[in-house]
Amino acid sequence: MTSTTRTSLRRTGLAAAIAALTCGVLAGLAPAPADAVLACGDRTFNAEAVLSGSTWTARNGSSTVYTGGDMRAAAQAAINSLTSGRTTKQWVLIRGSGTVSAGSRISLPSFTGLDVCGTINVTGSGSGDQAPIYSRGTRDIEVRYLNVTGAPLYGIFMRNVQNVILGQIDMRLSGGLGVRIDNRGDTSVRSRNIRIDNVFVSGAGSHAVETYGVDGITIGTVMARNVGHSGLLLNDTINATVTTVDAENAGAGTGYAAFRVANRNGRIGSAYPTNVRVGTVRARGGGRGVFCVSESGGLVIDRIDVANTGNNAILVENCYNVNIAAASGTVSGGGEIRLAARSEFPGNSDIMIQNLRVTNSSVRESPCGTNTTFRNITLNNSSMNVCS
Repeated sequence: MTSTTRTSLRRTGLAAAIAALTCGVLAGLAPAPADAVLACGDRTFNAEAVLSGSTWTARNGSSTVYTGGDMRAAAQAAINSLTSGRTTKQWVLIRGSGTVSAGSRISLPSFTGLDVCGTINVTGSGSGDQAPIYSRGTRDIEVRYLNVTGAPLYGIFMRNVQNVILGQIDMRLSGGLGVRIDNRGDTSVRSRNIRIDNVFVSGAGSHAVETYGVDGITIGTVMARNVGHSGLLLNDTINATVTTVDAENAGAGTGYAAFRVANRNGRIGSAYPTNVRVGTVRARGGGRGVFCVSESGGLVIDRIDVANTGNNAILVENCYNVNIAAASGTVSGGGEIRLAARSEFPGNSDIMIQNLRVTNSSVRESPCGTNTTFRNITLNNSSMNVCS
């Protein structure tokens, strides 16, 4: 079909944006949390690690707990000097820039807040789950400001955590993965109550931000530039709200997407109630724009803005209760909009694709799903081949 408008078909069965992000406010987003208006270091701290010349000094009150040339050792000494067994959050300031080995960690125990007013440059190599900012089996962790360069295994790695806040995170990398929060240490317990305000990641070899096994996450903006895999990947994650995913050249030459949900993402019990809500997905170039796969669903994306992807602009494969472009959307050039299925999973059901202007592309469904709706699709030099 190449008609101008398809109204209803149903079957039952960067520069300015980066500057704004650095300030903690991205145009068009909801206001940042009140605490975010404080600049890095503008709060009361219990301990600090400060660079002067080539010497790091870590202090807690009048006590000096480290002096030397090792940024990681100074930061960890300041963190370790906080009150043992505390049940309220205490804060550490790291002021200065330095290097940390990819084979090491700055570990955050429970009830710890951190401002890094400087840059952590990750050097060398490592293996496993090492990260310059690391926390596992903990609660009430907050990282308000963080800048990372180099090639960490992970810029931030958190496992089996709860009550986590990541504020203004900026990672300009040459490899590795940006932020990963998961529950893979004990999959019987999900990581819970996660908030990510604004993350910018460029140059990662893998994803900018990835979750696995999370219940309850609120994300402001994920901005990804030239990352090897997805801008934002949610795996087996439920009760998620995302304001904006903005990706350029994410997953080029791969099946990954600016925004991807996978591995029964959005599944609660054996059902897929709407519980993953995304405001806007913007994708330019790269691999796919939006990809729902492997028995995922319960998803609504309000606005779509996808152009010139190397793979599918949108691919929905073995997913359930998905609403794409609930408010509005444009797809221009690049790969087709495709509804598909693998034989090992039940086919698509309760999929709605609507409110899209499709230019120099196509819309295709094969095989047929159950209870699929295409509504208010405008075709410009594009075709549509779906089940009737």
